[in-house]
Amino acid sequence: MRWFIPLIAIIFLLPGCLEKNESYEKLQVSLGFKEFPLSHIYDGNNTSPKIYISKINENVKSIAIIMDDPNAHGTFTHWLIWNIEAKHPNMSIPANIPKKSVVEAPIHAIQGKNDFHRIGYDGPRPPPGEVHHYHFRVYGLDDFIDLEGGAERKALEKAMKGHILQYGEAVAIYEA
Repeated sequence: MRWFIPLIAIIFLLPGCLEKNESYEKLQVSLGFKEFPLSHIYDGNNTSPKIYISKINENVKSIAIIMDDPNAHGTFTHWLIWNIEAKHPNMSIPANIPKKSVVEAPIHAIQGKNDFHRIGYDGPRPPPGEVHHYHFRVYGLDDFIDLEGGAERKALEKAMKGHILQYGEAVAIYEA
């Protein structure tokens, strides 16, 4: 009977563990910097950076990006952008994406609401004296997502569920 309770725990916990530990084919992602320049910080020009993505699988139809700061008190989301048409095998997301929910140029994309409660990219703004790490999480999806602009992170993550073929990330730091 002692083995029964651990067995039940394994049966109920294992599916969630497997789901969280899914491994995806790797995307290579780079920013061209390791420390944020003034052009991409909140109190600077506050423009989105150029993002280089390579090794994109031919089955990937669209790209989604979530930029966040896990060093904040709780993870802080700075940018949500999706439905970027994938180019194979390499592409770049241009800098200075307009802060609109539906972007027509320089690329076609949809953007969500960040944790500043605004649409589009808002750069690093940590408290003075703190070094924070900012993650650009890039997802290669098997289709375009049916999600309206202005959506929040949970809605984007839910919409991506079951559609992720590839994943990669780049990290840059900033100290105020």
